[in-house]
Amino acid sequence: MGIISWIILGAIAGFLGSKIVNKTGQGLLMDIVLGIVGAIVGGVICSQIFGVGVTGLNISSLIVAVVGAVVVLWAYHQFSGRRTL
Repeated sequence: MGIISWIILGAIAGFLGSKIVNKTGQGLLMDIVLGIVGAIVGGVICSQIFGVGVTGLNISSLIVAVVGAVVVLWAYHQFSGRRTL
């Protein structure tokens, strides 16, 4: 995937993940960064478990990226002192 694809997928995953985790988001830039990190984490986890990770701009990659973003956002909140739910 190209850098533009990662940014788009990361922005979408970060936005959706932040709405799932804490309903407010971290701001556009932080959502994108955490979404890209989440896409990478989700891709690595899914490739280890299922043999397929983030493959491009499609629904399955978006689901993987959102799950990864939720994990990263949850960890971010645990370590930064912000509590969710």
